[in-house]
Amino acid sequence: MKIVFLDAATLGSDLSTDSFLRFGEVVTYSGTAPDEVAERIADADVLVLNKVKINAQNLPSDHHIKLICITATGFDNVDLEVCKKQGIAVCNVVGYSTQSVAQVTVSMVLSLMTHLAEYNHYVRDGFYTKSGVPNRLIPIYHEIAGKTWGIVGYGNIGRQVSRVAEALGCRVLVHKRVPVSDAECVDFDTICQKSDILTLHTPLSEETYHLLDAEHVKMMKKGAMVVNVARGAVADEAALAEAIQGGHLGGLGVDVYSAEPMAEDHPFQAIKALPNVCLTPHMAWGAYETRVRLLDEVLENIVSFINGEKRNRLV
Repeated sequence: MKIVFLDAATLGSDLSTDSFLRFGEVVTYSGTAPDEVAERIADADVLVLNKVKINAQNLPSDHHIKLICITATGFDNVDLEVCKKQGIAVCNVVGYSTQSVAQVTVSMVLSLMTHLAEYNHYVRDGFYTKSGVPNRLIPIYHEIAGKTWGIVGYGNIGRQVSRVAEALGCRVLVHKRVPVSDAECVDFDTICQKSDILTLHTPLSEETYHLLDAEHVKMMKKGAMVVNVARGAVADEAALAEAIQGGHLGGLGVDVYSAEPMAEDHPFQAIKALPNVCLTPHMAWGAYETRVRLLDEVLENIVSFINGEKRNRLV
């Protein structure tokens, strides 16, 4: 069996793929450009990939591929219908990054809410020492207790964020396609109108593309905060940038972008240095423990497939 990792660099440089050698040959590419896909997968039995797109255009007709393992929960980069027609099994990994993404979500919210970056800058650059004043309370910050925290998407990550938000004293509102009884569920208009903090945790689909569009951004309270750790295209990025520049939104935290890495002409380039903006390079999912867990899950998916079992199967 030949296993090909098409974009291993997305998993970090500190993990080893040696555990996969038990299955046979392992070929690891740090990254794979679109025009390199067809050649690199031509004689593979198993593909392991994160962001590389697999579709009818780059699947050779004489391929040997039996299984595609996605090192993520989202699977919009793999054409499942094409794989189904060609008899290729597809697996993803679910639940592996809950703690990591929730941790970064809450970290962004708390950092932006308390202006930690600005206060750190004041001390780090020597202004505090030179001031002669024992404390500084500008910019003004507010307690998070009593605020309304809206959560869009209520899977494993959304639920974990909800637990933390409640522990911090927030009222939690949830928008979910199918409402649940263990949360205060509201429609999307309402969650945008009522939330002081809005965090996005929903998968990207035709229904959720630009879910948070310009119209809904305008519905939000003046000074409200948005954090997107889901998929970049779930929100209208230009509308978010405009709302920050115009002062309508009070804070913006983003870890995901419609095209990654963020392009030179991306709307966020104009706001990335603002003190009420926190932009990170799609790292929220990637705590060390999370990535170890992820590779272990991929390994188990392959073992399950070899044994004729279905585990985390999409197709």
